[in-house]
Amino acid sequence: MLAGVPIAFCFLIICSIGMYIYFGGLKGIEQLTISMYTTCNRFILLPLPLFIFMGEVMFHSGIAPILIKVIDKWLGRLPGRLGLLAVGAGTLFSTLTGTSLASVAMLGASLSPEMEKAGYKKPMSLGPILGSGGLAMMIPPSGLAVFLGAIAEVSIGRILIAIIIPGLLMAVAYAAYIIIRCWLDPSVAPSYEIEKVPTAEKILDTVKYVLPQGVVIFLVVGVIFMGIATPSEAGATGALGTVIVASFYGRMRWKVLKPALLDTVIVTGIIFFIIAGATAFSQILAYSGATQGLSELVTAMPVAPIVVIMMMMVVVLFLGAFMDVVAIMMVTLPIFIPVIEEFGFNPVWFCVLYLLNIEMAMTTPPFGMSLFVMKSVAPRDVTMSDIYKAVIPFLVLDLLVMALIIAWPQIALWLPGLMR
Repeated sequence: MLAGVPIAFCFLIICSIGMYIYFGGLKGIEQLTISMYTTCNRFILLPLPLFIFMGEVMFHSGIAPILIKVIDKWLGRLPGRLGLLAVGAGTLFSTLTGTSLASVAMLGASLSPEMEKAGYKKPMSLGPILGSGGLAMMIPPSGLAVFLGAIAEVSIGRILIAIIIPGLLMAVAYAAYIIIRCWLDPSVAPSYEIEKVPTAEKILDTVKYVLPQGVVIFLVVGVIFMGIATPSEAGATGALGTVIVASFYGRMRWKVLKPALLDTVIVTGIIFFIIAGATAFSQILAYSGATQGLSELVTAMPVAPIVVIMMMMVVVLFLGAFMDVVAIMMVTLPIFIPVIEEFGFNPVWFCVLYLLNIEMAMTTPPFGMSLFVMKSVAPRDVTMSDIYKAVIPFLVLDLLVMALIIAWPQIALWLPGLMR
């Protein structure tokens, strides 16, 4: 990876060598082929392309700017209203896109120039967008949650439901920080005159534009929670609902559908290749005895099990400053999951913590991917140093939410416990 080899090919090379050594020469390569086919042929992976397709339709149809305008009308004269708009829109987009990078790109392109015109200082014009963009991982449908469940072999449906409350808690923490910061230091987000909008118009726009998105959310989250559908079936109903909503607004044309389908196929192919490599990597670790040896080493450490969990989170956070999140998951999960099982921790709870940590990795300086996406859509005078400084308070808030989930696991486990 340091040499610039793509993650998928990097792991394929390592797995090919490992299979050849540990599984008897060419028979090992044959086993690798069978393993890759079996991995990609699993029904539980079906939500992944469907969630990606939902996000691509949202992105290419241009529905996002409409939703931003509707939320904007409801905010009135609240302190830091454009920052709050970023959080509100980011939360809503998270239920429709499932990918952080797309959410950051949409919010950054739509709101960052407007914030600059309004005189917002860079910590308040960049930070809320980066923070709320990451909510796409923590609020279903989350493509990375499906990816995590597939690699960790944990119920994808329970992970998707478990991340709802932590994701909303993060959004509330972001909003509270923005209001308090702007109240203490009004200069970071100067107030400005806004046009008054009649309540009837706000209600009408909400019913017209936001309510249909609520139906899409129910077609994904609601049907899983109520036990009506599996995550794969929910992905299908959500994708169909997204197409119907886009058609309702007259935006479901061929020039929208074609790039959405093409991008879905490309991204899905890459991710499936990576998942296949990760599974083979896990098999090699298990067969060589590395997994068992590492598990025994960690469980024998003279520290409390919760300290080991914290050490794992520190490792992921550190790696997030230098590596892509998918690479982090592929390297660490095959080692972490056996340890979690050995300690008897709830794997769904651990997956929520891990996903939150991965969300932080996307915005951790210096190489978090969301930081570079923000740079690409931000005004020209914005430097990477400005972006690094702006994101720090939101990373601190993420750490606070993580601490709450560790202290009170029911924050993550209450909703999955109600599932049918």
